[in-house]
Amino acid sequence: MNDFPEDESLDPAPEPESVSAIEPAADSASLAPPPAHDAAEDQPVELTRTEAEPASPESLPPAPGQLFVSYAPPSPSPNPSPIPSPGFEPQLFQSFIQPPVRPPVRLPHLGHLGLLMLLLGVGSVCLGVLLFLVSHYLPTGLNLTTPAAASNVPLLLGTEAILYLVTFALSFVIFPLFWHEKFFAGLQWRGAVAMHRFWPLAATALGCALLAALDEVLMPGPSNAPIEKMMRSPGAAWLMFAFGTTIAPLFEEMFFRGFLLPALCTAWDWTAEQFSQKPAPPIDPNGHPQWSVPAMIVGSILTSLPFALLHVDQQGHSLGPFLLLILVSLILCTVRLKTRSLAASTLVHACYNFIIFALALIGTGGFRHFDKM
Repeated sequence: MNDFPEDESLDPAPEPESVSAIEPAADSASLAPPPAHDAAEDQPVELTRTEAEPASPESLPPAPGQLFVSYAPPSPSPNPSPIPSPGFEPQLFQSFIQPPVRPPVRLPHLGHLGLLMLLLGVGSVCLGVLLFLVSHYLPTGLNLTTPAAASNVPLLLGTEAILYLVTFALSFVIFPLFWHEKFFAGLQWRGAVAMHRFWPLAATALGCALLAALDEVLMPGPSNAPIEKMMRSPGAAWLMFAFGTTIAPLFEEMFFRGFLLPALCTAWDWTAEQFSQKPAPPIDPNGHPQWSVPAMIVGSILTSLPFALLHVDQQGHSLGPFLLLILVSLILCTVRLKTRSLAASTLVHACYNFIIFALALIGTGGFRHFDKM
């Protein structure tokens, strides 16, 4: 049987009951699927497309007389990414939803330095109360009003250590509440940097010791300086050796190069930015501030002056040791700023003190013959 209909001129009146004419569009492959039915109402449901997805030419029913229908999937669009139309408008309150751009917070600044001074005052009050209780209620025979108490090395070093530890404990708890990061992270401790550069830092400390020896030759200090009187007994000398190479470098660096130096650098740059109307420089990849060269120079000088004044009383107010302390402090500030590590300057400070005490130990035969100093 032929699939094509016979010519109408040959058979003008076919009987529909006995002859089933097959139209070209009635191919089994082109028959549309039956309409879907609702299971609940048993009513035919007409499947429609959404307005966002127009019907493609391939899904339309074949035209009359079409013999072949393509069922290949539609070709992808050359630009699948959505492109906003020219009339696209942002959300009504989009500018209010976005957080405001804030300048970077440079830590620590002068406000944090003032808070540290306040905590240092609290530690001093606690120390005074402790000494009062010990001297009045314990049978130690300790009298703080006598001149002997001013030269009592265990008492002086013990009270200084208590003051440092109380202030450090308060700072360790309070400052992270303001900085939103750990205490040593805010001070740029970075101990791994110091350990990685241990030998160059140790060589820097040796250079500082050579400067001290040169200063002793060119501008010697008094022969009866208070620090030499404090080291007349072996026990006091060993205590000062231990204190000067551990506790003293750590807390002095924490105050001078951890708080004071960054605060002065930030204050200088902030003042210059207010006059020049320039934005603050961005934070470095480690989350720490970046200072200008003038700020670092001025900050180092202003940090070195109180550092030298702190130790000038031990040196008998002599000019030579005072200038040496300023020079050593400038070197420590340079190490701190160059490495961005407070641990690096602390390591140089501790090594420098160790070399000085080690030379004194060797020169006095184990702190037994102080007449050779």
